[in-house]
Amino acid sequence: MGATSLETLEYEALAAGMDAGKRRRGLFFLGAAVGAVGFAMTLQLGLNSNFVGEEMSLSGLQQGILETFRESCGIFAFALLALMAGIAEPLIGAAMLLLLGAGLAWYAFVPDFYWLIVASMVWSQGLHIWMPLPHSMGLALAERGREGHRLGQIAAAGAVGSASGLVLALGLHLWGVHIRGLWIVAAAAALLGAGSCLFIPRDIKAPGPRLVVRRKYGLYYLLVFLEGWRKQIFIAFAGYLLVKQYGTPLTTMLGLFIAIQAIGWFIAPRVGRLIDRVGERRVLSMYYASMTAIFIGYAFIQRPWVLYALFVMDSAFFVCTMAMTSYLNRIAPPAEHTPTLSLGVAVNHVAAVLMPLLGGLLWKSAGYRWTFVLGAAVAAASIGAALAVPRRLEAGAPVAEEMAEPA
Repeated sequence: MGATSLETLEYEALAAGMDAGKRRRGLFFLGAAVGAVGFAMTLQLGLNSNFVGEEMSLSGLQQGILETFRESCGIFAFALLALMAGIAEPLIGAAMLLLLGAGLAWYAFVPDFYWLIVASMVWSQGLHIWMPLPHSMGLALAERGREGHRLGQIAAAGAVGSASGLVLALGLHLWGVHIRGLWIVAAAAALLGAGSCLFIPRDIKAPGPRLVVRRKYGLYYLLVFLEGWRKQIFIAFAGYLLVKQYGTPLTTMLGLFIAIQAIGWFIAPRVGRLIDRVGERRVLSMYYASMTAIFIGYAFIQRPWVLYALFVMDSAFFVCTMAMTSYLNRIAPPAEHTPTLSLGVAVNHVAAVLMPLLGGLLWKSAGYRWTFVLGAAVAAASIGAALAVPRRLEAGAPVAEEMAEPA
């Protein structure tokens, strides 16, 4: 029996031996950590467009360059997480959330564009190493056959944390707190998340210091690559469009993100159950068809209230991407979840590094519409990739055991 099979059996035996109380405790504190990160990072998203567009006065090209540097951390994250394999994942998560908090706190003091890049890379590196860990820990803690449901609950915890942070930030802003002071609030939430990680069972570990690259995961890598292109247009340019082109104030931006999180809290568990019921193929196809229409709207609709609605739908529907993790769970043995999710983050960020620079250049040379036309084209291509996802043999039945051997 090969090393991979042995590690898979050990990993599954560990999960099977975890009692119900330990699972509940782990899921509770994992949800708390995800909620704290949601609090911090949705504040980052809610504040960022006004911060870079008004406080820092960045141009469209500078915004693209900033995002390129920041997203490059996702590529480094894969190698760094591989080096830390074998360490308890909750401890890795705690350390990375400390780094996230430090970088966000630094935002309160950055004097210029160059120091903004440095601070962005500090928190981004922590965030990107953290990114695959909630899914990996969630799958390890979930009962067999309820993985989608548990992932949905974890996503809902993130939405609750995000909404709480935005409501607090809106109240503090209306009370007169400057935008720079709100970064300290975001940093404090990240530190609370680090503390929550310390209460997650520490026998959840990456199974070995190795990298997993297999041909049979090729469709998963393609899906996350295309999602990196699409997602980055939203992150780098959708909010920036509302602020720069339509003068949207911070109170409105925070209100939009509150609506996003409220919708996310409501639909995340339902999307998780929908994945368990109808499979990843249908959910992803619906998601990318919606994204294609939304990006065409960004490019050609000029009514701010319609753009606000598109902005809310764009971000709220992101919860559908948990179907990619569910698909990976079907085709990969448990011992390969973390290294494959981590490689997925790296593949996603190859696209995320290229897109902001290209989008910024298009914005400068041809106008903002072409940035979003490109996004619509990528979302349309993603429909084809989603249709290539095989249907489930039966609802809720993992098939990883049938596909555990290397291609």
